[in-house]
Amino acid sequence: MISDPAQKYRSANIVSNPDREWPEKRLTAAPRWCSTDLRDGNQALAHPMDHERKLMYFNHLIQCGFKEIEVAFPAASATEFEFVRQLIEQQRIPDDVWIQVMTQARPDLIRRTMASLRGANQAIIHVYNATAPTFRDVVFRHSKEQTIRLACNAAGLIKQLCDAQPETTWCLEYSPETFCFTEADFALEICEAVKDLWEPAASRPLILNLPTTVEVNTPNVFADQIELFMRNFSDLSHVTISIHPHNDRGTGVATAELGVLGGAQRVEGCLFGNGERTGNVDLLTLAMNLYSQGVTPNLKFDDMKKTVEVAEYCNRLPVHPRHPYAGELVFTAFSGSHQDAIKKGFAHRRKTDETMWDVPYLPVDPEDLGCSYEAVIRVNSQSGKSGPAWLIEQNHGLRLPKALQIDFSEKVKAFTHHSGCEMSLKAIWQLFRESYGVVDKPGLHLMAYQSQSQAEGQYIFAKLMHQGCEVNAQGKGTGVMSALVDGLRQAFGLDINIKDYSEHTLGASTRSRAVTYVEIQSGAQGSFHGVAIDTDSLKALLQATLNAVNGLLVHQEACCWPASDAG
Repeated sequence: MISDPAQKYRSANIVSNPDREWPEKRLTAAPRWCSTDLRDGNQALAHPMDHERKLMYFNHLIQCGFKEIEVAFPAASATEFEFVRQLIEQQRIPDDVWIQVMTQARPDLIRRTMASLRGANQAIIHVYNATAPTFRDVVFRHSKEQTIRLACNAAGLIKQLCDAQPETTWCLEYSPETFCFTEADFALEICEAVKDLWEPAASRPLILNLPTTVEVNTPNVFADQIELFMRNFSDLSHVTISIHPHNDRGTGVATAELGVLGGAQRVEGCLFGNGERTGNVDLLTLAMNLYSQGVTPNLKFDDMKKTVEVAEYCNRLPVHPRHPYAGELVFTAFSGSHQDAIKKGFAHRRKTDETMWDVPYLPVDPEDLGCSYEAVIRVNSQSGKSGPAWLIEQNHGLRLPKALQIDFSEKVKAFTHHSGCEMSLKAIWQLFRESYGVVDKPGLHLMAYQSQSQAEGQYIFAKLMHQGCEVNAQGKGTGVMSALVDGLRQAFGLDINIKDYSEHTLGASTRSRAVTYVEIQSGAQGSFHGVAIDTDSLKALLQATLNAVNGLLVHQEACCWPASDAG
């Protein structure tokens, strides 16, 4: 890179629009959509789609709700021509869908393109020529007059050929290919000339497509260009103003949104922004942006995973895991603070039964796109206490007390720090069960017990199994739980007290199992947690207490174990 880029690159021109109205407008309705995946997107692929892939993509675009689909550049190759014929002859085009084909402004290519459309019910024929000074002067060496003549000759030939096929309903689309850096007055002049020649009517409409062929300016300038063009155009009756933004500056979505605010009624682009260089505007993101603001987008992405699978198979390109709305990780939080906010958002939503979506960090409900909540929070070394706890609650119904959340998060951090990897849901649940005794045969488990209530207190006689040995515990307390703790103090010589315990049922049925959480305190050795699940709530309470004590015993054993010889 050079130290002074101004010596090599010119700043882009802006347009004067002091009376601009678009900044005060809002996007309140979806534009017309036209997918160019099968043509503009296809030409950008290292391995262009064969007929099988193109047909799969075409069918999926219809399922998504597209009513205008640019399907081919028929004059470019036999493959492109034959695909258009296949769609028409096999009657694969729904009655409410317009297919669109593209051609350069050359008579031979126009005739070949029109031949591909024989028998179509309705079709858009898209013709273009470059209009910006760089192309006029360097590429084609045409004057403005020659450039206008080229466009009008093409439109005139198309009109003549359309008249010869009256069984088809026709629409002409004209693109001044390099509109975004064409002089405003010249872009207006050439489009007026095409309009006058075509004579748009309800039975034969006109689309004027104004592309950012190479994105060279900020999105606000494009909005000014569109607004000025529409304000100064002589007659927009039966004329649709369309835009086709590219993404060279990385602002294709913003350019399209501001272009619609400027008055554009139609947007061309590709799913996931596929296209040459940095791609076309991403129609999926545009549609979902509207959806997230409560605007019906007139496109459906109920099964986002399927849309991703089709695009990846047909394009042989991956969809980035952080792609808006569709990426594998787009709804996923690894960060502890993000996970905590999301967890609280879901809890608030359940508590209030709120209808409007308002969950931190999630602009839309993943369920609307066919995504499960399982992917919302995933756990690695960056995760806090809320992430693992939320996953256990969502998948197993356990609502962990705060102290247990903190304790378990430390165990998760130790695991992920050692492995250096993300922790799967299966691994999280396995670690939880092993840590707190939710296993078939805990290290210290209850085999049988009897309790008696007498005037001086509650007595318990418990038969326990510890490391394969039978242990009898006998204690007294104000209740069964405190009596068991007294018995454990004597049986194992422990200094322990109950710090906290809680319980809830798993499910609404009267036969639902109960889950109990117990936290014990053992002097300077700290707190230890146990969890138990049983259809008998009292048994769950006793076993959870034993599981917490077993955690203490394991800790004591580890502390007493001699360190290995480093040599």
